Amino acid sequence: MGPVSGAPRPFTDRDYAGRELATHFTAYHGRSDVVVLGLARGGVPIAAAVARSIGAPFDALIVRKLGVPGHEEVAFGALAAHGPQQTEVRMDGIIASLPPEKRNPEALNEVRDRESAELRRRQQSYLRGRGINVADRTVILCDDGLATGASMQAAVQVMRGHYPDRVIVAAPVGPPEVCAELASLADEVVCPRQPEQFGAVGAFYAGYEQLTDEDVLRVLGG
Repeated sequence: MGPVSGAPRPFTDRDYAGRELATHFTAYHGRSDVVVLGLARGGVPIAAAVARSIGAPFDALIVRKLGVPGHEEVAFGALAAHGPQQTEVRMDGIIASLPPEKRNPEALNEVRDRESAELRRRQQSYLRGRGINVADRTVILCDDGLATGASMQAAVQVMRGHYPDRVIVAAPVGPPEVCAELASLADEVVCPRQPEQFGAVGAFYAGYEQLTDEDVLRVLGG
């Protein structure tokens, strides 16, 4: 899918999108109680640009989409982890719409277990045992775009278990109905572009290459 007709020019890349998103966080510049976390992989460059702009510490938050067996591009849920705590979100409406053989609990749980193992691998690879303390702080959760919102829902829920003062969802682009749903979970949603016709996140970027572990480590300085 190409850029949506009549939409603003696509973001050049994630760094550009992150710098544009950062203009909405000038009030947070220099505050010692703010941390920025990027949903890995795609949200890490976004978080880096926002954190750099406002002078806040940043790191990765590991998330994994749960893809429908045989149609992995369709998310039926997501996992997120911060430290040892892991949260799972399932999209009941999407699961209910699947044919019986696709929503078999054993098949869905097999996906969950496989992605949980990959999530732990990425935690070890990207974070190497470190973790930002978010208690009593404002946490800005960044992604490169919101599609179903499943990954961000899981991210918000896992953050709540660590007692932040506020949780802000931040993404350059996302559908209005997903932003509204996330607004009921987070304290604030900052999503400057909310096109009615959405499609895929990559349609809003001129350059939207899939990031590798090495790309993430490079941004994290590891």
